[in-house]
Amino acid sequence: MAKPYKELRAKMSAGVQKRSEARANVLMQEMPLYELRQARQLSQEQLARELHVGQGNVSKIERRTDVYISTLRSYVEAMGGELEITAKFPQGAVKIKQFETIEAKPAKPRPCRVRGA
Repeated sequence: MAKPYKELRAKMSAGVQKRSEARANVLMQEMPLYELRQARQLSQEQLARELHVGQGNVSKIERRTDVYISTLRSYVEAMGGELEITAKFPQGAVKIKQFETIEAKPAKPRPCRVRGA
């Protein structure tokens, strides 16, 4: 039978507990959209209502690897956040402000066109 994590953690040395906590903090700073939504305790249906789209559209956004900045901004804002785009260089990080002037609109489904039809 599986043991509760608290019991296992209590048996870890202080050093292992520190490393485990540090790794958990790193993982909490980097996650895909669906994990972010789940961490915010939101369902796809709740987010879809906030974005004024269908639940399927939220699912599509979460599966895409290439998303419009305006769509990503709407998604993040619907969860109560704010999107910032930062370029990181060896000399330091620079916040890109060019996209702040793009009007944030709810994500809308794009029509699918078939060639030759």
